[in-house]
Amino acid sequence: MPSYTLNINGKQRSVTVDEDTPLLWVLRDELNLVGTKFGCGIGQCGACTVHVDGSATRSCQIQVSVLEDLKVTTIEGLSKEGKHPVQEAWTETDVPQCGYCQAGQIMTASAFLSENKNPSTVEIREAMHGNICRCASYNRIEKAVKLAAEKLS
Repeated sequence: MPSYTLNINGKQRSVTVDEDTPLLWVLRDELNLVGTKFGCGIGQCGACTVHVDGSATRSCQIQVSVLEDLKVTTIEGLSKEGKHPVQEAWTETDVPQCGYCQAGQIMTASAFLSENKNPSTVEIREAMHGNICRCASYNRIEKAVKLAAEKLS
């Protein structure tokens, strides 16, 4: 099996896995970064969202072999002690119910807000549309993204 050196949360991490192994399984099984969740395995639910070079990316759909020169950020690396404005807004708005999808929601929202500091409600809905929440916390998610945008401005 080939070995890969990946930049995960600002640290170089070496893994020996098959070249077609999805990043999701490298994070969870090889590096014990279990904040990134398995949802559907086909890139439709957003539970496994991480940042790859700052862009929200479904980790179940990207192979480890293409990541060697890219920076990967997981929910564990978004901020120290959960102090990213999106994480703070999530807490202040009391978004989670079961919490399973929340890491993916937060990673999607933080990537979106890094590109759009003053989004409209429609833009927030469009950006968050691909993330599924079984508990239907969509109104609180929208409210938290608005609050996070205020915090970032």
